[in-house]
Amino acid sequence: MRTYESTGGQTAAGTQSTTTHRTPHSGRAARAGVPTIHLPHTSDRHGSGHARASVPAQASTGVAELLRGPVRSARVLLSVPAAVYLTVQTPAGPDVVGVLTSDAARLPLGCVLFRPSNGRPLVSVPSGAPAQVGGGRLVVGDLTVSAASWWDPRPKLPTAQPALLPEGVRQLRAALYGEGVPHSAFVLPGLPSGPSGPLAALRGAVRRADLDAALRTATRLVGLGPGLTPAGDDVLAGTTAGLVLLGHPAAERFGAGVTALAAGRTTELSRALLRHAAAGRVSGEFAAVLRGLVGDGALAPAIRALLATGSTSGRALGLGLCTAIDLVDRTTRPR
Repeated sequence: MRTYESTGGQTAAGTQSTTTHRTPHSGRAARAGVPTIHLPHTSDRHGSGHARASVPAQASTGVAELLRGPVRSARVLLSVPAAVYLTVQTPAGPDVVGVLTSDAARLPLGCVLFRPSNGRPLVSVPSGAPAQVGGGRLVVGDLTVSAASWWDPRPKLPTAQPALLPEGVRQLRAALYGEGVPHSAFVLPGLPSGPSGPLAALRGAVRRADLDAALRTATRLVGLGPGLTPAGDDVLAGTTAGLVLLGHPAAERFGAGVTALAAGRTTELSRALLRHAAAGRVSGEFAAVLRGLVGDGALAPAIRALLATGSTSGRALGLGLCTAIDLVDRTTRPR
């Protein structure tokens, strides 16, 4: 068996790399506490029947069924230097899987390559281009990717209802809102602000310890904001995942309500991420913050990494996590 975090692999163009690659991602999974399962390298038969080696990746167990299942037709949602996202039709409806470079956000639906985006390991393909997922691999353009190891996007926490470090929670709030800044002043680009906006409604639901009101606010947040993952969805993903992972008794109902609302109201990628959130599957950056909050790992760098994710995604996810923490504290504590 071979560990691909420290060995040369196959380039996107299909030429053999002879140098040892230690990218910024090398060893990052182990440092973040992400469990990995290393698998042997394989070659695939493609096209005319000659063998073509696959590019190794560390795949999320959240997309294991897609990768290990039958070969299905897919299409490209988006191709950028750091990621290629594919939508796949399944019997349960469309699903999404991503091929990510080592310096991209570690999304729970991703197959993470062992090279950064500046090495251009990903092919450039137009949206709508055909692809294939299944049979142990993912094929898009001239790129074939297979899982060299797996990582679990659901963080392992000490208990089903973990206690958070009060100082850690204060540290997260200070980084998100700013020292001495009232929470009501918090804004996210693309979301209406002010007392009648959805963030104000969400804060009001938290103050009243009203989980049903928070869920009703989701009708105003789903799909709200620009981009492939609108900020409103990111807030809900952070809230949903936080409730699930912190063991709120109504987390399953909240997650089911949010995912039902998302159908037909937001992007395919965002809808898929909300489904993962409802199962407690989160990005590596989000997971690192949660582990830091229970005393497992350094919290400050984890918060910085999360808040630096995307233009608004990291801050929106952080807001969602703070919302979940407040809801768990206010709706489950003894009265």
